[in-house]
Amino acid sequence: MAQVATPVFGRRGRAPDIAPDAGAAPAPTAAQAAEAASHEASPSSVIADLRTLCLSRLDPAAVTLLPPDVLIPEVERLISTIATERRIQLNAREQLQLAEELVDDMLGLGPLEPLLEDDTINDIMVNGANSVFIERRGKVYQSPVKFRDAAHLTNVCQRIAAAVGRRVDESSPMVDARLKDGSRVNIVLPPLALDGPYVSIRKFGKKVIDFPKLLEFGALTRPVARILEIAAQIRLNVIISGGTGSGKTTLLNAMSRLIGVGERVVTVEDAAELQLQQPHVVRLETRPASLEGRGEITQRDLVRNALRMRPDRIIIGEVRGGEAFDMLQAMNTGHDGSMSTIHANTTRDALTRIENMVQMGNMGLPSHAIRTQIVGAIDVIVQVERQRDGGRRITQVSEVCGMEGDVITMNDIFRMEIVGEGPDGRLVGTYKVSKIPPAFLQRLAYFGLERQFKAALDEAAA
Repeated sequence: MAQVATPVFGRRGRAPDIAPDAGAAPAPTAAQAAEAASHEASPSSVIADLRTLCLSRLDPAAVTLLPPDVLIPEVERLISTIATERRIQLNAREQLQLAEELVDDMLGLGPLEPLLEDDTINDIMVNGANSVFIERRGKVYQSPVKFRDAAHLTNVCQRIAAAVGRRVDESSPMVDARLKDGSRVNIVLPPLALDGPYVSIRKFGKKVIDFPKLLEFGALTRPVARILEIAAQIRLNVIISGGTGSGKTTLLNAMSRLIGVGERVVTVEDAAELQLQQPHVVRLETRPASLEGRGEITQRDLVRNALRMRPDRIIIGEVRGGEAFDMLQAMNTGHDGSMSTIHANTTRDALTRIENMVQMGNMGLPSHAIRTQIVGAIDVIVQVERQRDGGRRITQVSEVCGMEGDVITMNDIFRMEIVGEGPDGRLVGTYKVSKIPPAFLQRLAYFGLERQFKAALDEAAA
């Protein structure tokens, strides 16, 4: 006698029931026909329906009160219940995966959560719902992570912007924001983004990076680190220059750790990403214009206001425009030890860019007057670079010496020269050291660090 096995549903399954053949099979009922149709549906649509049903049974107010490690088992049990009711076959691994995805969507940033938790990833680049790239140890790889659709990705983008009081939609399709851990986010939505929403996330590591860590990474040598430590201690005005993703903010954070605990530091940023450890820090952040086009607060407005807040030092996250003039004014009016970053390829290019940005904000100011202000304000420029092996290194430390005619004179205290490549593919370089006495020699003597500075140079030259 022929025997027919009935289908198995539920979370873990059970032994099949064997029923005797009773002759001709009866005509299927309407419910059985609907059930059969549901089994013929694509797996993605079944999972989508299961996700919708699960969300409809969850209380949003209760969900937000539970931590993820408590919520995931509860959601997993709910998925198991619904799957049994709807006769959807899912194994334990699939149920756990779906529960984690749902919790990430409800409490976090959806598919981006596993990438944000991975400490080896430095950058996350989303080029639409189905194209996600990551940077790990200076190299870019494509990630298997995908969003359900463009609407899912747009929802995540709007959640990121709303968390810092900003908005992003078709009428305002670009925004700079930050995550809770300080990671920097840039979002571009259609119609500007042609292939769906674009998201660029510059992650901030959970561990604080200081000079010992930079030495461990091979970003600089011990003598260079000592020179930069002295520059921070004797309150030199420092500009950190470099390309995108070269490590400018990381170096700025490391240098800021050497600021004394008794100093009042005012920071000015487009999107707050500095991680200062001092107790007396005042953090200011720009504000975009409202829907009516009013209420915008620029970096220049904040720098001007910072001068009225009795700062000992002013740190500007990045100089991009007319605020360069106000930065020079601050450095020239008793706020020694101020720092900032700028996009440039060399230390000489950094001075040219600062001059151009001052002219952007102050039309008609003579070039000679601008250069005189630059020489009086800036003491040291540090160049950082992301090199072809993926490593981020300090390639140049230059001091601004003075003027010869209309030309700003500079002295390279250190300049890196690549001499080869190691067996592991890492570049090998050495620092060429200048023997010219620095222009800030009197300040070294004032702080009693002249011998330490000379010892560091001698060690680098050895």
